[in-house]
Amino acid sequence: MSQGLIGKKLGMTHVYQKDGSSVAVTVIDVKGNQVLQVKKASEKDGYTAVQVGYGEQLERRIKRAKMGHLKRWSGAPKKKLVEFRADSDVALPTPGQELTVDLFPAGAWVDVIGTTKGRGFQGVVKRYNFAGQPQSHGSMMHRRPGSIGCRLTPGLVWKNQKMPGHMGQKRRTTQNLQIVQSRPEEGVLLVSGAVPGSTGSYVIVRPAIKDPAARIAARPAPKADAKAKKK
Repeated sequence: MSQGLIGKKLGMTHVYQKDGSSVAVTVIDVKGNQVLQVKKASEKDGYTAVQVGYGEQLERRIKRAKMGHLKRWSGAPKKKLVEFRADSDVALPTPGQELTVDLFPAGAWVDVIGTTKGRGFQGVVKRYNFAGQPQSHGSMMHRRPGSIGCRLTPGLVWKNQKMPGHMGQKRRTTQNLQIVQSRPEEGVLLVSGAVPGSTGSYVIVRPAIKDPAARIAARPAPKADAKAKKK
């Protein structure tokens, strides 16, 4: 994982492009990201990573162990701490350095990690898009899953059978979203499309691990037509 940012989802809106088209975007607040600790594989840590903090917090609301860690690295009290792995010890930021939206300019491709909205206990129709049973008069199983097993061989309910249960509130990653606008004066990123989570929830923005621009550049050149060669 390359260097990323922690942010807060502020909601969705839309912006107009130069050609007049409208693009739906998610607004993510990323101001206040600070490097708290730098770990290096060449030292006692055993691996290379950068620990980033986000969100101002009162010191009295932070546990002593966490506050001691922050004071050791001269960091300000932060609500959210995330560690980003690095490939090498070269060109690492320094503790105390502020990370800004300049890390992701307009046009860059990113992955956004967040926790999906919690939907509570739901049935199979809403949870897994089951069609349900007949809705006609006389049927008593309108939104039930129906048979889930059989008394014949093997005579059991298979593991991972889709059943009613808790829906949502899971960690999800949305890949290959493009930065539509990067606004340093406001400290926000405008990311194309929707991202996991509700308004006000924390998200992680990192460089796309399946960058479409890099994959297009790595494609081999198209071969010349065989008929054209003969001519």
